[in-house]
Amino acid sequence: MADGICNKVAIIGMGCSKFGERWDARPEDLIIEAFEEALQDAAIDKKQIEAAWFGVFYDEQNTGKSAYPLSQYLRLPNIPVTRVENLCATGTEALRGAAYAVAAGACDIALAMGCEKLKDTGFGGLPERTKGTFEDLYQPSFTPPGAFAQLGAAYAAKHAIAMDDLKRAMAHVSWKSHQNGALNEKAHLQKKLSMEQILEAPMVAYPLGVFDCCGVSDGAACAIVTRPEIAKTLCDGPFVTIKSMQLALSNGTEMGHQSWDGASTITTRKAAQRAYKEAGISDPKAEISLTEVHDCFSITELVLMEDLFLSAEGMAYKDILDGRYDADGSMPCQIDGGLKCFGHPIGASGLRMTYEVYLQLLGRAGARQLQSPTLGMTHNLGGIPNRNVAAISIFGLNE
Repeated sequence: MADGICNKVAIIGMGCSKFGERWDARPEDLIIEAFEEALQDAAIDKKQIEAAWFGVFYDEQNTGKSAYPLSQYLRLPNIPVTRVENLCATGTEALRGAAYAVAAGACDIALAMGCEKLKDTGFGGLPERTKGTFEDLYQPSFTPPGAFAQLGAAYAAKHAIAMDDLKRAMAHVSWKSHQNGALNEKAHLQKKLSMEQILEAPMVAYPLGVFDCCGVSDGAACAIVTRPEIAKTLCDGPFVTIKSMQLALSNGTEMGHQSWDGASTITTRKAAQRAYKEAGISDPKAEISLTEVHDCFSITELVLMEDLFLSAEGMAYKDILDGRYDADGSMPCQIDGGLKCFGHPIGASGLRMTYEVYLQLLGRAGARQLQSPTLGMTHNLGGIPNRNVAAISIFGLNE
């Protein structure tokens, strides 16, 4: 019977470019920036990498539809390279491919890279694809803020929460991310905001204001992985291991009938249950030290705290206002600024989240370093509340 990949994969090197409006850089520049940091961190020769996975979502705006550019940009030694895409979980999908390959013994050392170059498109949000007549007719247009605004309305209605209370909790989510992002030299947004500035910002899609929405960015992030027995020969000290990686995709339930109340993400709950089981976690509230979750909108982070079973049903907004997920709280969330402030170049986001957990576990996060974290979790939500993919990864130190 399958027993998962817990403690079968080690991360020996990670890198992350500066995120932001990188008008000065092409996709290959961002990829090289992240790769050089990871390669130096791993202290291996590039020729030791035996396979690579390349995550990029908007191929029209970036590097094309194939995996070939990654091999070319990095002058990889004629190894297999696979291009992957899974909505906003694309970076995590690249890491999953590399992790599964080394866990299975298909290769000893593998690379996972994610990149997106979105600011050049001129869009303030995600760029629109040219879908063609059939898809435009088949799928009515929508906006991500509009879709996630409905998540907020449904959550407030389900739990009988006054909208003003919910908006204060959402504002606290954004306030926290700006506080954290201000300490991160690689973050896109490094400016602190007051609660008043957030609450008084122009409305985008009620109840989401401007500062409840993450922007898009340019950036790249990557990881080099191997098996723990090999890592022990390469690393002088402790190293990070993967405890679990789980994905769950919508199957049509949310749109097929009225059993879904619109106030949660079914996929996150399914993936979380499997991830905790694979990692041997029985009480995530007590065992997990920090989280990086998919805060595309402030309401998303709030709802996810319950979907990840870190807050009780209907209580996430109170936990947020009480500071549970602040930098000095019992379970810091988005300690690097999150999607909201670090940025959201889609193909890189999952690996960027992993990068922060990796630094925190190894005690290398500088001014934002937490005290002795032991387990970190990342979460991506690709798509919209009623049609999405949830990806959850849990990391710890070698045992």
